[in-house]
Amino acid sequence: MHIQTIGQGHPIVMLHGWGVNSAVFEPLHQMLSQYCVYYVDLPGFGDSPALDGDIDTWVDHIVEKTPENAIWAGWSLGGLVATRAAIRYPKHIKALLTIASSPCFMAREDEGWPGISPQVLHQFGEQLNQDLSKMIERFLAIQAMGSETAKQDIKQLRDLVMAKSLPQASALQQGLTMLKEVDLRPQLGTLDLPWLRVWGRLDGLVSRRVQPLMPPANDQTEDLILAKASHAPFFSHKQAFSDGVLSWLNKIS
Repeated sequence: MHIQTIGQGHPIVMLHGWGVNSAVFEPLHQMLSQYCVYYVDLPGFGDSPALDGDIDTWVDHIVEKTPENAIWAGWSLGGLVATRAAIRYPKHIKALLTIASSPCFMAREDEGWPGISPQVLHQFGEQLNQDLSKMIERFLAIQAMGSETAKQDIKQLRDLVMAKSLPQASALQQGLTMLKEVDLRPQLGTLDLPWLRVWGRLDGLVSRRVQPLMPPANDQTEDLILAKASHAPFFSHKQAFSDGVLSWLNKIS
């Protein structure tokens, strides 16, 4: 597994989302310069080889390669992986930061749970076998929908992501399966650690209706809602994102 370690200080493990790689976090390098950050390429993405298995296989592998007492931060699918790690390894992880992420990404209409429609996830699966690079570009465009700086955000995302190899089709399929099938909602009540949840109100992938359905904020759990941000708030609203996250990090580390 490829992990780029930058800086010194308390460890932070950074996990990217589906279809991209750890290069998307490059805009955060300066912001997190007071920490020792482990920028992970998830299995089959960026410079990491693919790994057979499910989300728990990924979690186990990342836990083996990163230090104890780290803060785990995950964007989108990476947030799902980080949350699963916090549930399975409560003594290993100091705190949790989820960015534009959901404990259950697929919509469950019978339960009134907002999410990505099964049809959209199916379309991405179909395109994996057709034109991989075109599918990745389409997905990157969705990341910034609704943002005031959408064109700029998409170009920056694309340039960073394409600096590394395209993800392996098998890893993309694994990730899609996780987005379709993993549902951590019943286990959220077991989490007993500082948790910051960052949301973009204009997010086209994680609906604004998810946040009110989450366990309520308390002395351990906080919500940071960026009113004009979409799915990549650390791109489109870097200052507001940095201010909120650094304030939280200063309180817990």
